[in-house]
Amino acid sequence: MRKTLYLKFVLAYFIFGVFSFIVVTTFVPTMTMEHLTREKAKNLYEEASYIAGNYASGLYANVTDLETVKEHLDSLAVYLDSTIRIINPSGRLVLDTNTPLNVEDVVMIENFDPTVTGGSYYIVDKFFDSFESDMLSVLAPITYEYKVRGYVVIHCDINDIQASCNSLLNISYITLAVLLLLSLIILIFFTEMVYVPLRKITHATEQYASGNMHYEFQVESEDEIGYLAACLNYMAKQIAGAEDDQKKFVANVSHDFRSPLTSIRGYLDAMLDGTIPPEQYRKYLEIVLNETERLTKLTNSLLTLNNLNTKGMLLDRGDFDINSVIRSTAASFEGTCRKKNISIELILTGEEMFVNADMGKIQQVLYNLIDNAIKFSHHDSVITIETSLKKNKLFVSVKDTGIGIPKDDQKLIWDRFYKSDLSRGRDKKGTGLGLSIVKEIINSHGENINVISTEGVGSEFIFSLSLSAESEEED
Repeated sequence: MRKTLYLKFVLAYFIFGVFSFIVVTTFVPTMTMEHLTREKAKNLYEEASYIAGNYASGLYANVTDLETVKEHLDSLAVYLDSTIRIINPSGRLVLDTNTPLNVEDVVMIENFDPTVTGGSYYIVDKFFDSFESDMLSVLAPITYEYKVRGYVVIHCDINDIQASCNSLLNISYITLAVLLLLSLIILIFFTEMVYVPLRKITHATEQYASGNMHYEFQVESEDEIGYLAACLNYMAKQIAGAEDDQKKFVANVSHDFRSPLTSIRGYLDAMLDGTIPPEQYRKYLEIVLNETERLTKLTNSLLTLNNLNTKGMLLDRGDFDINSVIRSTAASFEGTCRKKNISIELILTGEEMFVNADMGKIQQVLYNLIDNAIKFSHHDSVITIETSLKKNKLFVSVKDTGIGIPKDDQKLIWDRFYKSDLSRGRDKKGTGLGLSIVKEIINSHGENINVISTEGVGSEFIFSLSLSAESEEED
């Protein structure tokens, strides 16, 4: 298509032009000539019938003389640009507008046969060899007392009709040439509106196929081709973004795996070469154990994201009491909270509140949010978990009074491996994947999660859940 489509279209245009010319030059002249001949014959026959009924019949009825009829027919012949004859059934020429009247000179039309016209009223030939060239001849019978006394024959030179036909054909040829030239507009339109954009799209696909997903092109069109180009551009940008994310993802994973592995190897090498004395083994083994826990947590988070990052993810949805899940999840942090003297305040709507969701995944959302709240809260502070009902939705809020999130970082916290500058000093074991997992889980439920945070004041994460059918009926 890239190399032949345009040539095919141009070739089709020229084939159309050639066939149009052949058709016009082959069929139109014949059809035009036949049409003009029939029309001329029809007009002449009407004149011949009029002459036969008004002039020639009076001649045979002795109402008028031959000279008077000759004068009238001479004038009419000049008007019709034709030759008018009166011929007896025997073939004797009674009157001819091309020759002077001479009664004594008998002129015979050899082999004259009035039935030569057959089922028509005209013929095209030399009229029994009485003319040197073909003539259009029409015959109208002259009747008197119910008998055919003779025939009015009008002859018109066929060359005159041919000249009129040629004039019309010249107009047809000129019209055809103009139409072919005007049809070039279609070729120009195809070139500018179809071929050139297709060339751009084809070149772009070649660039994308070679791996250049950052190649950009523009098609100024609002039709299907413009829409195709826009979709192709959008697809390339999405793929390029995915590739950039993949590179960033690999770089972040490599960095987060390399750091604990480097620490583990360093401490073990120090133990083996005697740099660390045996009495300090326990201390550094605990550090190694913490690093292995960090690697385990990172691996589990990656596996979780891999399972969540598919559209149409299967959820084990069901009705469960969200209040019970909140209480049990908060209770699991009792030991961690005691170390920092942090208390968790629960403000729950009703004793029981049933929602429809995947209980295991929602429990993981709560665990990640509470874990983050504890990490970034000050000692002797309070974390509040609150539920509220709005428009058949249950909203769960996890609020702390910790360091908060800078405004510029609030849109980035959902990205994988992202850590704000304020969190880097506190979250030594964090992977930067917790909030990404939370976002994926909530989105997979068709719900939303938002954050409200002020630096130095604290953060509040709010996500929505669908109520169970039983809870909706109670409301």
